Amino acid sequence: MAELIKGEENGSLSFGDYTLAEKTKVKDFSHKGDLYYVKSYAETTKLEKNGMFLYESEPGTKVNGFNADGSGVAFEVESKDDAEITLGLEAEASYAVTVNGVDAGSMKTNLGGKLTLSVPTGSGEKVKVSVTKG
Repeated sequence: MAELIKGEENGSLSFGDYTLAEKTKVKDFSHKGDLYYVKSYAETTKLEKNGMFLYESEPGTKVNGFNADGSGVAFEVESKDDAEITLGLEAEASYAVTVNGVDAGSMKTNLGGKLTLSVPTGSGEKVKVSVTKG
């Protein structure tokens, strides 16, 4: 079985495994001074940082190069079906979204800071997603 979460040399995270039939979890994964929790299987993938929501997808996904900072988040994602992804960002802020380099428009987070987008991952190809504040 592949690692469910790992830190990359460039400081980003890779996590999730949509091929798993049963829920698999890793708690208290330490990366750059923070603790992460990941749960993943065919139906969903979820990531938390220090107990705070960061990422959730339905169905489950494999995420590579996940990098979140004050200006937004960027990552590559793949899955067997198109995915609905919810990100935990700054509350009531506007973000520019690009998918595979194509402008997907501007979106605003809700009071809880959540932003939900649909990503065409059903082809099995890795899809690049960038969500930038502003």
